[in-house]
Amino acid sequence: MNRYCNDIGTVEKITEGPLGPHMVAYTEHLCAEGYAKESATRMLRIVAGFSRWLKRKRIAVARIIPQHVRHYLRSRKGSGYQPHRCDQAALSRLLTLLAERGAISPPCPKRLPTPSEELLQQYDAYLDKERGLTWRTRIDYAPFVKQFLTAQFGCGPASLAKLLPADIIRFVQRRALKLKPKYAQSLISALRSFLRFARYRGQLTSDLAVHVPKVAGWSLSSVPKSIPPIQVEQVLSGCDRNTAMGRRDYAILLLLARLGLRGGEVAHLTLDDVDWENGCLTIHGKGGRIDQLPLVADVGKAIAVYVKNGRPRRSNDRHLFLRARAPITGFKDHQAVGSLVRHALARAGIDSPQKGAHQFRHALASAMLRRGRSLVEIGEILRHRSPNTTALYAKVDLVSLRALALPWPGGGQ
Repeated sequence: MNRYCNDIGTVEKITEGPLGPHMVAYTEHLCAEGYAKESATRMLRIVAGFSRWLKRKRIAVARIIPQHVRHYLRSRKGSGYQPHRCDQAALSRLLTLLAERGAISPPCPKRLPTPSEELLQQYDAYLDKERGLTWRTRIDYAPFVKQFLTAQFGCGPASLAKLLPADIIRFVQRRALKLKPKYAQSLISALRSFLRFARYRGQLTSDLAVHVPKVAGWSLSSVPKSIPPIQVEQVLSGCDRNTAMGRRDYAILLLLARLGLRGGEVAHLTLDDVDWENGCLTIHGKGGRIDQLPLVADVGKAIAVYVKNGRPRRSNDRHLFLRARAPITGFKDHQAVGSLVRHALARAGIDSPQKGAHQFRHALASAMLRRGRSLVEIGEILRHRSPNTTALYAKVDLVSLRALALPWPGGGQ
């Protein structure tokens, strides 16, 4: 409490009312989450005000329900106080804490899932337990299957036995037109997977998966879009390494640029994945694959500087890279790394058509080609499962391609 309150009078004011006995625990929670003094103090004041409001209304702690929070915030606004975005969050955290301590009843259970939602949960458990698919694949499949079930059955019973091949074809034709080829292929894979699951469960007697139409998609039809080398260095130079956030961003961008890691791989790195003695990094890649890459000097140095002088010391989270703002936790997924990349590009004044982390991976492959590395070597560094994936980069090796070009008929020497 003393960390956020300057004098005993403030402490007494904050602990006034029926919530007083819980304020120390609430303060410890804010401290553990890494909230700065300014934010934590505001949250404590909101909760203290709620406690005094409860006292005036003669509402005991055990009787608190979510409606009381809404009534308090409405009365606070009516008294002339300017609402703040953290007010609701502060009180929601309070209710969670009170429920965990047994001071109030746990929140009412959410509405019962629809039959389609229940089936989707069973399908996800099947992919996880029976098929052993990664969370990334399951997340990719779920929206497409949910859209299919909603389109066919709405909120009613999911009568899969009534499905016809025409229903599947019609759904794919309608949805695929609105998707990019890459996502259309995911739609096809998800739908086939779900229909095989339904037959495995005995809810389908015929193999409807064979009726899912194919979507045209050519893996070698496009050219990898990467950021030029000079802009890679410009983005790295734009990180203010005098700040904790700048040191974190610099280490993450180096991992993308020097080792070609995917955004999700960076997000899920832990402190245990860095082997300082042997100078290597364990990567948890797609499909549950685990690889080790050499921890090159500049990347290792950047990570060490961040861990020593940038990574929050109070956090018990084992993720290597943590959020700079409370709550102090690891990055949720690849989208958080993608957001960091977008901000880094904007900070460096680069208007790149591609905003995600993957362009650094393409840039590394292109740079290796220019230095004379073979496609096999590039595939090993990028950890491609198929040589066809790496073959895509042959298109950006213009020097080698010019030697294969035939002279234009009727053209000059």
